[in-house]
Amino acid sequence: MTDPSCDVAHGRVVPEVEHRGLVAVFDTPVARHLVRYAQDLGFSAFVHEPSEALPELDGTYDVVVTDHHRDELGTVLRDVLAYPVRWVGVMGNPRHEGPHVQALKALGVPDEQIKRVHRPVGLNIGSRTPPEIAVATIAGLVADRNARPGGFDF
Repeated sequence: MTDPSCDVAHGRVVPEVEHRGLVAVFDTPVARHLVRYAQDLGFSAFVHEPSEALPELDGTYDVVVTDHHRDELGTVLRDVLAYPVRWVGVMGNPRHEGPHVQALKALGVPDEQIKRVHRPVGLNIGSRTPPEIAVATIAGLVADRNARPGGFDF
């Protein structure tokens, strides 16, 4: 009898995984890496710029905001939070309150909606470059998709 994980690793079996979509908000180097890696891992993934209309998002989507310095931060997050997306995160330093909090409060977004926004995102692997940040982020989302504790707690 063969080990099922070996069959997967050798390409003899394709495992079924839960369908997830990923929206990387703002066209940044991190977003481009994130989308590429996510697609390799079976996510339907794309970059969204606020100059375009946000497509309808259902509960299978994860949304990662890749630039917390953009003026549109609050508006984009308010629009994303109007959908039943599964997970929303904003990249940034966990030692400081994210600028998204004040931006959303200024737009009248209720606290329970603001609390849906995770920050930081990704696994704590000390990532510094756009590819490393994307790897840490997608690893956290894969851990979550597979109900594993890789998670987002620091």
